[in-house]
Formats: sequence, C-alpha cells, structure tokens
Amino acid sequence: MGSERMEMRKRQVCTAQGPAASAPGQHGVGNRGSNACCFCWCCCCSCSCLTVRNQEEQRLRSTSYELRTEDLPTCEESPAPALEEASAWAQSFDKLMLTPAGRNAFREFLRTEFSEENMLFWMACEELKKEANKAVIEEKARIIYEDYVSILSPKEVSLDSRVRETINRSMAEPSPHIFDDAQLQIYTLMHRDSYPRFMNSALYKDLLRSLSEKAVEA
Repeated sequence: MGSERMEMRKRQVCTAQGPAASAPGQHGVGNRGSNACCFCWCCCCSCSCLTVRNQEEQRLRSTSYELRTEDLPTCEESPAPALEEASAWAQSFDKLMLTPAGRNAFREFLRTEFSEENMLFWMACEELKKEANKAVIEEKARIIYEDYVSILSPKEVSLDSRVRETINRSMAEPSPHIFDDAQLQIYTLMHRDSYPRFMNSALYKDLLRSLSEKAVEA
C-alpha cells in the first residue's frame, strides 16, 4: 500500500509538472512567432510610412522653395543707373530704395555684411501688399513668417516682442498688410545702421567712379 501511494503521488506530481513545464515552452514559441511577425510587420510598416512621409516633406519643401525663388529673384530687373541717379542715392535712403537699381546695389552691399535677409524681407512684404487673392495671401504670409519672423529660421530678422506678438495674433487670418509694422522696423534699421556704411563702402565708390568714367567717354 505504501509503495502504491508513493507511485500515485509521483504520477500526480509528474502530471502537474508536465503541462506547467511545457507551457513556458509553448508560450515562448507562440511569443516568438507573434513577436517575429509583429516585428516584421512593424518594421515594414514603419519603413513604408517613413518613406512616404519623407517624400511628401521633400515635395512640400520643393514647392515652398520654388515659391521663394520665383517671388524673390536674385536681382530686380533694371537698366544700369545713370551717374545722376546713383549720386542721388547719397541724398537720402528713400531715394536709394525708390529705384530697382538702388535696391540692387544696396542689396549687394548687405550680402557682404551677411544681412541680406533685411532687404529680402522688405521686398517680400512689398510683394505681399500687391496680392488680392486670399489663398495666395495666406500662403505668402506663411512663407514670409517661416523665413524671416520665426525664431527657428536662420534668416530671422530683428523685431521687437510687440511686433512679433501682433504678427502671431494675426497669422490665423493674415491680410496683405500683416507685416507693415515689422517692415517699417526693418526699413528703419537698414536706414540707421547699414545705409551710412554703404555710402562709405568701396562698392558704392567704385560704382560712382565707373559711371563717371562712362559719362566722360560718352
């Protein structure tokens, strides 16, 4: 009897341990299969999503870049200035900014001082004022904001906090004059800071000398 009881206990123990021991093995296989499948699916899905997302971002960046380059040419089209016109630029900053030739010369000087973004911003604001289509106004306003107002932009212009806050509040429904205060601030900055240096620059003096020689030859 004692031996039979011992045998029955051994069988019960073995029976109880058998499924328990096999369960982890089966669970592990199941998990491996599920994980492997899940891992492959996630990777494939992620790669596909990332590829599509990257392609879309590149397309949007390309579109925005085309808008920027089309709206802001390297130089404005204008005939070469006459000596009288170029000499008048020294009379006032307003006269310099009034003509395309004056803006081109001043912009070339700003490029040497790494502050060309001030002129680019001013020109972009002028272009925005000419628009009447709401969708175009919103798109151009967004581009101007991202390029020159956003603190994340490498071409950010120097604006005070009051002007920035006003622009931020108005970006939900921008008008052609959304950047008027900012444009005036940058115009004043160029007038007070860059314009005097331009008048004394080699670039301006060389231009006057070249125009004088051409006038004598004529």
